Amino acid sequence: MLLRFTKLFLAVGLLVALWGMSTLRRPGGHIWVHPLNASSGPVRILRFYATVGTLSPGETATLCYAVENAKVVRISPMQTAYPPQNRCLQIVPEHTTHYTLLAEGYDGTVASRSFTLSVQKLPAPGMEHFQYALSIAVVRAFAV
Repeated sequence: MLLRFTKLFLAVGLLVALWGMSTLRRPGGHIWVHPLNASSGPVRILRFYATVGTLSPGETATLCYAVENAKVVRISPMQTAYPPQNRCLQIVPEHTTHYTLLAEGYDGTVASRSFTLSVQKLPAPGMEHFQYALSIAVVRAFAV
């Protein structure tokens, strides 16, 4: 009877062994298996930029990044984890903001890159013309 179920016990044992190996991690907590589309090597940030350098409050900008060999990407101050793919996000900063991208690799290394997006209020239109017209009117009033 025991010989009859030997193949079944052997198959279950192999499945349990494979499951156990899939949960193993290297020392330091690094993942053992890389995705198929990931190349070997350290994590690299290829691009991290905004489509504009300066904008006014309420305006929208596009923030884009591209990474290589990353398992997770975080952008501060947004405090959200993003997929490790090439991606663009719409942002509407209220004030000048310093953005930092942290890309964590499969080997545990971290790459970072940052930039500052300036948000400035535009001066009220036409004020310099009003001041110029006022100064000419004052000069003419005293010239008479």
